[in-house]
Amino acid sequence: MNESWVTVVGNAATRPDFWETAAGVAVARFRLAVTVRRWDRGRDAWADAYTSFYTVWTWRTLAANVAGSVSLGEPLVVHGTLRVREREWDRERERERDRPLQGEGEVAAAPAAPGADSGGGANQPRRWVTAEIDAMAVGHDLTRGTSAFRRVSQAKPLLNTLTGTTSP
Repeated sequence: MNESWVTVVGNAATRPDFWETAAGVAVARFRLAVTVRRWDRGRDAWADAYTSFYTVWTWRTLAANVAGSVSLGEPLVVHGTLRVREREWDRERERERDRPLQGEGEVAAAPAAPGADSGGGANQPRRWVTAEIDAMAVGHDLTRGTSAFRRVSQAKPLLNTLTGTTSP
């Protein structure tokens, strides 16, 4: 399967949410804000353009390390696979669900006519598109500051040389 690998540089827009699944797998999620900057020749200075937001998903050891290392507003570099999803809020059941995008087994709905309700009506589901990154690596952007790395060591049983047994 072909996947879109991306490397994105931005700022943590939310604090990481951390939890473990029922199977005991660590998961952390946060939002990343990426603002495009362009050189404005008229003002002879850099100017901010638009901002894109990504939901970054991390798993297992990376999730635990992100939860312990990333704070709101910090500059980050994120590398992973990009997914663009159409989401829908089911008003009757009051829950969110995925909708397949065009090319994923279902044809996407035609765009609404100008002036038509685009999901805000009382009887219509609310729909939006979200960009998500399944991260393989997350780190601080060292072009904008310094960082102190601390290696996380896995707990290993100690060998008792007298008895030849290991401690738990």
